[in-house]
Amino acid sequence: MNAVPDALPRTAGALRAAGYEPRPIAREIHDNLLTALKNGEDAWPGIVGFSRTVLPQLERALLAGHDVVLLGERGQGKTRLLRTLAGLLDEWTPVIEGAELGEHPLQPITPASIRRAAELGDDLPVAWRHRSERYTEKLATPDTSVGDLIGDVDPVKVAEGRSLGDPETIHFGLVPRAHRGIVAINELPDLAERIQVALLNVMEERDIQVRGYTLRLPLDVLLVATANPEDYTNRGRIITPLKDRFGAEIRTHYPLDVEAEVAVVRQEANLVAEVGEPLLEVLARFVRNLRESTVIDQRSGVSARFAVAAAETVAAAALRRSALTGEEPAVARPVDLDAVPAVLRGKIEFEPGEEGREVEHLVHLLRLAIAETARDRFAGLDLRPLADAVGEGHLVSTGERVPGKDVLEALPELPVLHEVARRAGVAADEPAGRIAAAVELALESLFLSRRLAKDSDDTTTVYGR
Repeated sequence: MNAVPDALPRTAGALRAAGYEPRPIAREIHDNLLTALKNGEDAWPGIVGFSRTVLPQLERALLAGHDVVLLGERGQGKTRLLRTLAGLLDEWTPVIEGAELGEHPLQPITPASIRRAAELGDDLPVAWRHRSERYTEKLATPDTSVGDLIGDVDPVKVAEGRSLGDPETIHFGLVPRAHRGIVAINELPDLAERIQVALLNVMEERDIQVRGYTLRLPLDVLLVATANPEDYTNRGRIITPLKDRFGAEIRTHYPLDVEAEVAVVRQEANLVAEVGEPLLEVLARFVRNLRESTVIDQRSGVSARFAVAAAETVAAAALRRSALTGEEPAVARPVDLDAVPAVLRGKIEFEPGEEGREVEHLVHLLRLAIAETARDRFAGLDLRPLADAVGEGHLVSTGERVPGKDVLEALPELPVLHEVARRAGVAADEPAGRIAAAVELALESLFLSRRLAKDSDDTTTVYGR
């Protein structure tokens, strides 16, 4: 938890004396982003693959003070990107202590706070809010109401004797409570159109309307949203007047190259065993093949979460194999890739007519990814000595009950194996499991190029002549 620094002013008078003037949220983000750009700081920690495409557009929108909607397929990091916006806020900001909204002590906006400020003057108590508390996120669901977003009449306050026309009878919704902060609405098209209408005044006139009367509140919020393309969601759309009020619509995308895809997986995956770079490259290419395949419904997209889940599945398979064989450390090998198609086929949508062939397609595309990775890793390397050794009777068995040392002991001492390991980023003195992972990749590439045979059953795979 972040502790409020003791040196910060605790009354409105002390705040005024210290020079804390109210600053609009758009100006605050504008100033902090400009400072980060000038100082060469990373304003978007954890965001991979957007540096030359999405981020420049977003930075221009924020510097212009625009509300923003991010449009893109599922799993492109839209929500992750929005959450980094909180890092552009001041670390601490003053608010009126005990106020229902996050009002600046020198600029109250609700009737109750205006009355308190007039009564207490410089003695108005001040609290401090951390930047993490000024980011509010709402998943748009069809059952979201105007009361949830904007507010409604509070029957308890009415029962206490206030009239319905009294502004103090309102129970404020999510947007007013985010005053002087950021409101993020995920999957905006899923909001019913009549609910979207309630946001029109908030975005343009910056006031709210509740139960037939208007409460003039000079709300200060940055509204950001995410949406899937309309041809995918089919559940709704962003109404035209609301689209018009967003200053910028920015298209996101999946990682543009293998390196970015691998970086996303490495950053996001919770790996319970070691997964080397070559296998992560295989999974990255596998996902890219899925996104280009005609048997996959590309309107729904292939989420980056698929690659993350695939890496976690491979790591789990390696950990299970380690427990069965007693080999330490647990290192993923190409044999562990076999677990991916059957486990993850439900995470993607196939074109009509492909029912029953899902695993077949996934296995084919996975083999293509293995071949592409091996071709890239072993380019220019002559693997004939390895193929000849296996063809002359040095059969290599692998599987969930075969430790890495058994894979290596099945082969004679070959200089090419040292180069294979080096190309896979493994030194000669590293554990057998890591070297075996590189050797298996070379064997699989020889099989896929039809220079070796492979026989498999439920637990064991044998490479032979």
